[in-house]
Amino acid sequence: MSSSVVIVGAGAIGAWLADAFDRAGWSVSMLARGATLDALRREGLRVSCAGDTRVTRPRAGTALELGVHDYVFLTVKAQTLPELAPTLTPLLGPATVVASGTNGIPWWFFHDFGGELANLRLESVDPEGSQERTFPRERILGSVVHASARVLAPADVQVVAADRLLLGAPSAAPRGDLPARLDSVVAALRAGGINALASNRIRQDVWTKLWGNMNMNPLSALTRCGTARLLGCAEVRGLCVRMMEEMQLCAERLDLRIAITAEERIGITQRLGNFIPSMLTDLEAGRPLELAPQLGAVVEIAGLLDIPVPFSRSILGLTRLIAP
Repeated sequence: MSSSVVIVGAGAIGAWLADAFDRAGWSVSMLARGATLDALRREGLRVSCAGDTRVTRPRAGTALELGVHDYVFLTVKAQTLPELAPTLTPLLGPATVVASGTNGIPWWFFHDFGGELANLRLESVDPEGSQERTFPRERILGSVVHASARVLAPADVQVVAADRLLLGAPSAAPRGDLPARLDSVVAALRAGGINALASNRIRQDVWTKLWGNMNMNPLSALTRCGTARLLGCAEVRGLCVRMMEEMQLCAERLDLRIAITAEERIGITQRLGNFIPSMLTDLEAGRPLELAPQLGAVVEIAGLLDIPVPFSRSILGLTRLIAP
């Protein structure tokens, strides 16, 4: 008997996941609205990757229409979750597993973490605690997506590049059947063509990805420049390094140390060639920016640890001034 999954967020990454689960034989639903909902109901979901194009017919609708599922995958912009979370309760049953696939620091990051920030709720991520109240603490999976996809039109997505998708439980000792549920979703995604891997250090994976994004994203929005031009400027490159070093100070206090230096991580970004970070794409489209769960969360964590981060704090303030 196949499992059921609902993708909350019918954008580029959500469509990529929905296509993979469909290939694996799972029952797939997509939470959508507006033009995307109309397109899904009228024409289905179209996903193109490496010259292969598939059209599938996932169920599409509101949370009330779709009802309880075995798995809920959150692929919306992180800043929308505080308001959206309470509306998702119709999707959640007593055994539903929730997987977060948003950028930045997720609401569950300090669950059972230990140390001075144990079980802390970040104001920049979950200001009213709505995510904490809605999503089942004992049935959460974190994920980190290393892929690039773009929406060509509503419910029409092109996967540009796909490296891997990491999935793991935040707790070092997950309860009940969560390890088996993790294995099941990883196996399904692999069967559907995604290089999914189980991780026993998902917090470290989340932190490491953010370390490469917390500077590039806001600086691209401030300058309207892609990565090649940004990193080709010695002064801006130096600013990126300073911001990453500030985040490294937080990592040392939280035992989330990263093995490479900031300069080495920037070198990896440069080897990827020129690309437009998502925050600049959102700014040009007039959409809200994922600023709070990315750079805002880093600055908040630094403040709680009493670590000065003047470069990161300044860029956060400047980017807030231009945010839609």
